[in-house]
Amino acid sequence: MRILATNDDGIYAPGLWRLVEALREVGEVWVVAPDREQSGVGTSVTLHTPLRIKGITPPLPGIPTFAVEGTPGDSVVLALGHIIKGGVDLVVSGINEGANLGMDVFISGTVGGAFQGYFYGLPALAVSVASLEKVHFGPAARLALLLVQRVAGGELPKELLLNVNLPNVPLEELQGMEVTALARRSYTDVIQEGHDGKSKYYWIVRGKAQWDAQPGSDVLAIRQNRVSVTPLRGGPGNHRAADALKKILPEVFQELKRGGSPPARRRGRDKR
Repeated sequence: MRILATNDDGIYAPGLWRLVEALREVGEVWVVAPDREQSGVGTSVTLHTPLRIKGITPPLPGIPTFAVEGTPGDSVVLALGHIIKGGVDLVVSGINEGANLGMDVFISGTVGGAFQGYFYGLPALAVSVASLEKVHFGPAARLALLLVQRVAGGELPKELLLNVNLPNVPLEELQGMEVTALARRSYTDVIQEGHDGKSKYYWIVRGKAQWDAQPGSDVLAIRQNRVSVTPLRGGPGNHRAADALKKILPEVFQELKRGGSPPARRRGRDKR
């Protein structure tokens, strides 16, 4: 199995490399990610300026690694269309520092990278942890591996786009996993005005989120120390993904809580 890993926190972000460390147990991992932080760029791709690619010496030996002077979307498009010959089987974006919940997923660079993989007909996951400080990457990395194994084993549909968020707690404090829907958010963004001596400029400052955390929402799951797994694909296929997830998540959660090496029967297809 060949896996493309990307993110929006930049090529050297610790969450990306915790993800890669886990995923290389199940397949051949390639890393193509932005050369700097690209939070909030959504699914955008760069059309009006040229893009540059630079090979990087990876923190983990043996991982083909490339930094892109662009967005997560650019990174995935370049990876699939130019860098990785022979294609990939799956795209995983993360592990992001900070939650990607509710309507915010549509401006998330992390989710945007996964979207681009899905646009190319590949199963794709976005994985985030709901904190910007002292982030617990371990449970998120292992969960990503367990979900990828389910994709490889045919237990989840190939037309898959998942947004996965974990509360920032130690493994033993996780209270379960839930198939969720996106919560709605009321925005209180503030526009700050300044002047640089030549002209006015403006900053958009994100206000404090006011979430409508209804039962079944991703925000409520995180507040209850539960893992939120949200299928994002529209149409009838989304129901198939949700039904498949509801069947496997109890077992996945038990394997997550046990830790250690994944069961051999979940190792998936042969590597290529």
